[in-house]
Amino acid sequence: MTSPIRLTELATAIGAAIVAPSSVNIAAVEITGLASLDEAGPGQISHLSSVKFRPLLAESQATAVICAERDVGSCPGIALQVDNPYVAYAKATQLFRQPRCLEAGIHDSAVVHPSATIDASACIGPGVVVGADTVVAARVQIRANTVVGDRCNIQEGTCLMSQVAVYDDVKIGAESIIHSAAVIGADGFGWAPDENGHLHEIAQLGGVTIGDRVSIGAGSAVDRGALTDTVIETGVKIDNLVQIGHNSRVGAHTVICGSSGMAGSTRVGKHCVLAGRVSIGGDGPITICDRVVVSVGTTVTRSISTPGTYSASLPALPHAEWMRNAASIKRLAKLVKQVTRLERRLNDE
Repeated sequence: MTSPIRLTELATAIGAAIVAPSSVNIAAVEITGLASLDEAGPGQISHLSSVKFRPLLAESQATAVICAERDVGSCPGIALQVDNPYVAYAKATQLFRQPRCLEAGIHDSAVVHPSATIDASACIGPGVVVGADTVVAARVQIRANTVVGDRCNIQEGTCLMSQVAVYDDVKIGAESIIHSAAVIGADGFGWAPDENGHLHEIAQLGGVTIGDRVSIGAGSAVDRGALTDTVIETGVKIDNLVQIGHNSRVGAHTVICGSSGMAGSTRVGKHCVLAGRVSIGGDGPITICDRVVVSVGTTVTRSISTPGTYSASLPALPHAEWMRNAASIKRLAKLVKQVTRLERRLNDE
């Protein structure tokens, strides 16, 4: 458990102005943790980042609430006024985070190739395997039973959680985290059929390059490139169970939510959001420009060249209504032809 933090120190860390009743001795207030508006108690802080939670503010028992200027007057206790409450809340959570620390050094049960270079401050956990000519930089943590292949390069402060598989020729930037059961650098899905329909493997000769401050969720897979590297740029956040196909490129600070997948050679721009279960793939490589939001369950089969929000799925409907709609969809082609004929007849008249 982390030690209490003085409110004044917390406010400085998140860039907040303290607004409090005159009876409160701000210098003496200590914060022990965070909680939601409806569950926070004395000694805890909360945040109001969405208008839909505003009704909970008046009754909140939190010692202090992170909020925007418009909500300061409704705060029953101490307000921590900021321009962006959600970002300030994210910064506050870091102050209470338990450090993911291992002791520096190589565990007796780890297997490290003699040609690998391991910084003295790196932490190599039990059962870890590190391959030939791999470089592990300062403060890297590689947790239990993770395997790192040959010719990899893992930069300062990156953490590989337990049971991650990093194949050969993977480069991972600084301060990144890869969660358990993720597979980085497996072969891309490439096969060439001959005249008899037999499939011949296309050797995947590229690698994977991952930028700084990237997060890759549990069970996700980033395939190696066929000829050049698959690239995940700086600041990208990838949720659990996401598939990134070979030779794809994901632009900086893009967010990809759970169960999404993209076919090989997809290009996703910077500052995009792919919501859950987004699928990207078509007849040719798909390119998505910067600052695009793709909503839940959408399938993208054509490139997107204009920033904005894109959707292509139906919300849940009562089964009977859905069946009626499905029946209508089957008749669409026939209806279009009928409408076209009627329009021509009207034009002729």
